[in-house]
Amino acid sequence: MSIRENAQLNFLGMCARSPYDFQLSNLSKKEHHFFQGLERETSWVSNPWKIEPNMSRLSTVSIARSQYRARARCAGAIIAVIAASAAAQTTAEKPWRNSVVSDPDFFPIAVWLQAPANAPQYAELGINTYVGLWKGPTDEQLRTLARHKMRVICDQNDLALRHPDNAIIIGWMHGDEPDNAQSMSGHWKNDADAANRAWPGTTPKTLERWGKWGPPIPPADIVAGYERMRRRDPTRPVFLNLGMGVAWDAWHGRGIRTNKPEDYPEYARGADIVSFDIYPAVAREPQVRGKLELVPYGVRRLRTWTDDRKIVWNCIEASRISNPDRKPTPSEVRYEVWASLIAGSRGLIYFVHQFKPKFVEDSLLKDAELAPAVKAINHRIHSLAQVLNSPTMEGAVRATGADTGEPVDVMVKRGHGDLYLFTALSRSRGEGVVFELTESAARAVRAESLEDERVIPIREGRFEDRLQGYGVGLYRIILSP
Repeated sequence: MSIRENAQLNFLGMCARSPYDFQLSNLSKKEHHFFQGLERETSWVSNPWKIEPNMSRLSTVSIARSQYRARARCAGAIIAVIAASAAAQTTAEKPWRNSVVSDPDFFPIAVWLQAPANAPQYAELGINTYVGLWKGPTDEQLRTLARHKMRVICDQNDLALRHPDNAIIIGWMHGDEPDNAQSMSGHWKNDADAANRAWPGTTPKTLERWGKWGPPIPPADIVAGYERMRRRDPTRPVFLNLGMGVAWDAWHGRGIRTNKPEDYPEYARGADIVSFDIYPAVAREPQVRGKLELVPYGVRRLRTWTDDRKIVWNCIEASRISNPDRKPTPSEVRYEVWASLIAGSRGLIYFVHQFKPKFVEDSLLKDAELAPAVKAINHRIHSLAQVLNSPTMEGAVRATGADTGEPVDVMVKRGHGDLYLFTALSRSRGEGVVFELTESAARAVRAESLEDERVIPIREGRFEDRLQGYGVGLYRIILSP
């Protein structure tokens, strides 16, 4: 909808519900010109100016002049609407002057809370962003990242604010996982009254009854922190990472807010980029363990909860984390990445810490199996950055399981004169997948696999391929001239 149409609709909503109509012939010359202009602006709506037959001229003019003054005020509102719409359009085109987050050539692939000294090794794997700096940012941390051209999203401390044009800093961040239960000795400072006040309507507890863990941070506190960061620097987005409750309502780590998904739309109001983490490949909980589809499920929930008005990112498990018995396989990481992108994620954050059987902060760099797999995944994403950042062609392709008839996740983008089709089978059992192209893709002649260079003919707008359980298919759809 154009700015002019927005203004007209807003004007009609404010002004066109008057119970009185009148004749232009009864108005002064100035009033007459005003309403002639008004009629031109609203001529696409059936709204004639007329008067009841038995109404006197005095009443008519009195009513008309009253409405003139009211509608003149509305005209001022139209100007405000136009100005606001223009400002919103400009903001949408480039909302943050000091960030590349919305750059069509940049796809953010990040790593969580790593030492800046390792930036060259992570860059070699295709990482272009750090999220979080331990007890930072400090001058030394920022200098190190700048030396290696590694961007960062970090805390908005006084030191960082003293360098407002530092191109390395592309965003500010909240503390991690405020939706989870918070330490009573840490966040709540052993103040049981403060913990009780945070969530009105819940049963108050003593410090002893709270125990080690208090309630989550309330969404209102996150929104207030967001507004403070925006006032200090509106040129960068604010990032918020949430916990596994985004994808699993019964996550007991939320304490008194377990099974309360209604909190999440409120949390999302406190950020420009909203992310979450869940690690099903290494999870201990039976409700999560092995259910890789929870990763794209959480992405879709965040998009729904934010009405697609926020940028959604998500975390990807790339270590054994706290599971000494297993780590994610390269194929599991690959599925989680591409299923997330197909679900609408616009940024990825690898979690690479290992806590058991021993602590290794940068375990991915030491993993001879996962590191090259992650590098290959990231290289593919960077090569398709412009395509992935382009609008999705909704409904261009329908994908269903050949054996089950169940829907298969699919995303279609346009780029380089052809179409790109990305698909992920979000179940553990492999099967053939039937792709049916709609009229918008009617010129398709063949599908070329981006992974193994296979060429699959498209006949009558249809082709088929086989995917393994939690498998991924990436295709370029060649169109006829």
